[in-house]
Amino acid sequence: MKLYNYLHILFAVCCLNSFAQQTPANKQTEAFTIVGATAHIGNGTVIDNSVLIVEDGKISVCADARTTKVPYKGTVIQADGKHIYPGFIAPNTTLGLQEIGAVRATNDTREIGTMNPHIRSLIAYNAESKVVESMRPNGVLIGQITPRGGRISGTSSIVQFDAWNWEDAAIKVDDGIHLNWPNSFSRGRWWLGEPSGLTPNKNYATQVDELNSFISNSKAYLNGSQDTKNLQFSAMNGLFNGSQKLFIHADDEKAITDAIAFTNKHGIKEVVIVGGYEAYKVAELLKKNTIGVLARRSHTTPEREDDDYDYPYKLAKLLVDQGVLVGLENSGSMERANARNLPFQAGTVAAHGLDKEEALKLITSNTAKILGLDKQLGTLETGKDATLFISEGDALDMRTNILTHAFINGREISLDTHQTNLWKRYSNKYKSN
Repeated sequence: MKLYNYLHILFAVCCLNSFAQQTPANKQTEAFTIVGATAHIGNGTVIDNSVLIVEDGKISVCADARTTKVPYKGTVIQADGKHIYPGFIAPNTTLGLQEIGAVRATNDTREIGTMNPHIRSLIAYNAESKVVESMRPNGVLIGQITPRGGRISGTSSIVQFDAWNWEDAAIKVDDGIHLNWPNSFSRGRWWLGEPSGLTPNKNYATQVDELNSFISNSKAYLNGSQDTKNLQFSAMNGLFNGSQKLFIHADDEKAITDAIAFTNKHGIKEVVIVGGYEAYKVAELLKKNTIGVLARRSHTTPEREDDDYDYPYKLAKLLVDQGVLVGLENSGSMERANARNLPFQAGTVAAHGLDKEEALKLITSNTAKILGLDKQLGTLETGKDATLFISEGDALDMRTNILTHAFINGREISLDTHQTNLWKRYSNKYKSN
């Protein structure tokens, strides 16, 4: 019996070790230089033949190799014919909050209740998720980990994807609170005999009033003695003092318009629209209020019967053309698995009219600005974090997005994942002798 138990434990340990996540890279100790690659800076600029030097986790030089006289430092990586990009940023994602949809114990995407600004997604983030590590081979190195559910879902945080735990992963803690704005229209429930099309939401006004009441009560509490601790109201303080952003998930024109009026009424200055399916219709209002949009995924189908067939592909371009600050988000069905396709969604936007370097900004510098990270991430500029990667070809094209190196804060990270290991395993199985 003892031998059986011993063998059982040994087998379990071996299984765990064989499928363990790649060990996070050590802190950068030696400078390195990347020479000869085409550098896509992330702000619209391209350097055809670049030299990029990284020291102490920061970019110390990014210049044209044909004109600069800066001496190379440390290890030299020859990258002729290849491309360098800033690490891609995935906003509004549940990566690390759910591993297996059918296993309830691995699902931390939402909490019970309606108003949950005090719920922090960061402490539930699983840095050892196999889904998270599968982002890295496509250049997606940073994510905004966001809760779901309720009217106010909770608080997101921004992490990098090579860490031992959530404390190590955190880049920006509790960056914003996420509000699901009430739908002004609802789709009929055919199983109850209701019309199948869109109809006005009869409870819309009541739901908006509930939000107004919650905000007003939060202000009253924060301006009062606070003798009795109220976690929900306390968590709203960051919205009123400007230290946090309010991410409003809203799609239709009326909802976006009402949401902006709501934030102005309550003096909430830092606002972002998430989804924004009809945001282009209120572009002037968005610009007037300096509100950015995290546009919904481009790899989807139109919502309305009279929408252009390619409307989701060109939504971001419609907003960019009107001067709105736009990033791309990937929520929806299979969002965790599809987050790795974020660069290809930007590529689809480029294929439908947006300049390719402008499309790149949707997942680099623009998203960094919207998330308040632009001083440290989003572009290949001197002084910023060396979170970047080298690709054999165009990173927005799934045929040529083939990474050879990737770095987070100057640490060279592994590009092996559970999936790449399976690919190698079965590729070898079917090789001819």
